[in-house]
Amino acid sequence: MSQGKNGLTYAEAGVDIDAGNALVDRIKPFAAATNRAGVMAGLGGFGGLFDLKAAGYDDPILVAATDGVGTKLRIAIDTGNVGTIGIDLVAMCVNDLVCQGAEPLFFLDYFATGKLELESATQIVEGIAKGCEGAGCALIGGETAEMPGMYGAGDFDLAGFAVGAMERGHALPADVAPGDVLLGLASDGVHSNGYSLVRRIVEVSGLGWDADAPFAETSLGAALLTPTRLYVKPALAAIRAGGVHGLAHITGGGLTENLPRILPEGAGAEIDLGAWNLPPVFKWLAEIGGLAEAEMLKTFNAGIGMVLVVAPDRAEALSALLQTEGETVCQLGTVTEGAGVAYTGALG
Repeated sequence: MSQGKNGLTYAEAGVDIDAGNALVDRIKPFAAATNRAGVMAGLGGFGGLFDLKAAGYDDPILVAATDGVGTKLRIAIDTGNVGTIGIDLVAMCVNDLVCQGAEPLFFLDYFATGKLELESATQIVEGIAKGCEGAGCALIGGETAEMPGMYGAGDFDLAGFAVGAMERGHALPADVAPGDVLLGLASDGVHSNGYSLVRRIVEVSGLGWDADAPFAETSLGAALLTPTRLYVKPALAAIRAGGVHGLAHITGGGLTENLPRILPEGAGAEIDLGAWNLPPVFKWLAEIGGLAEAEMLKTFNAGIGMVLVVAPDRAEALSALLQTEGETVCQLGTVTEGAGVAYTGALG
């Protein structure tokens, strides 16, 4: 092939293939640390292989989920603290999968940036691997896209894709009925929803990301980057113990929008807002932003990151089990006749 007159290269156009290869070499040990039963090959192929029989399934149904981290990425980029944003990415996908009754099996990521910065990219993927380890799923592949002209300096975007499985006939929600008890699992903060409003409130406050957080003993940026909690292992333990009729991951839309997604037609829920204490980060956001209670409950998780709908005669035992699994559990209320979520008491 003859050389062009001006001798241009892909690197001069802004794409460094060697840096991409170096990133793959760096992240192979992170991916290897997430290996689990069923993984058939490491990184480097054109696709990831997974053996469902080796994972212990006889008649499996596959469940898939995809998500991102939203504008929480902006805080990670602006502060340079990118080490935990990958945990958020995994959690947003696998916490959804477990709500279907599925065990997360493997994960793939998509990382796009204008210019590949090796150190930053390594930290991001290491965070993804940590999230996978925490969820018990394998990181078996992904895509790193260097796209000059599409992203500003230092900017990047992330998307995640998780696949899980369950035995046929074990899908959730199932048998949810009036009288069932709602168990709430505490969140670790804002998680990964509502950050466009969070960032607007921070602007109103006049504080920088490196300022002391008014609600925590760290900087404001670090406090708001607290990663999304992984509920997979405790939730699966509860499902396997019996008596769980449904789970709702409390993401965008809060309790108001997410809980009805798992309730049968004609059923609603009554929630006692006094059953848990509103975490300090939400009190601060509400105060600075002048947020109405209804806005808080429809935008943020408000301190409850996952809700389990359980049989009344199993509520006490499952609550105890979840606590032994490391969760902070509160009894939020019950499933009721009539559609919609009704709140009693007040957030505090």
